[in-house]
Amino acid sequence: MNWISIGVISDIPRRGARCVATPQGKVAVFRTQDDQVYAIDDHCPHKGGPLSQGIVHGAAVTCPLHNWVISLETGKALGADEGAVRVIPVKVEGERLFLAQEALASRAA
Repeated sequence: MNWISIGVISDIPRRGARCVATPQGKVAVFRTQDDQVYAIDDHCPHKGGPLSQGIVHGAAVTCPLHNWVISLETGKALGADEGAVRVIPVKVEGERLFLAQEALASRAA
């Protein structure tokens, strides 16, 4: 698998996110309180809200528009809501963060 460097883990605050622009759209990269890093498409499956601006809690993010909760691990909406976003594999090497190039090239419809 080919990887694209996107920065270092300290670029993202704990329980926060950063947005990475790709030719296929924006990807939200999240850092949890315990330094786990996840990446998903930066749009809520409900109304397209910017998930990178949501509240991170555990391994989930709450959309800032309508409070949908999305799993950072699976990309699926939690609770009674239905829908999902694409999950992008992330690799952490020391402080460096990488996204899987193949996953970025294959945007979900």
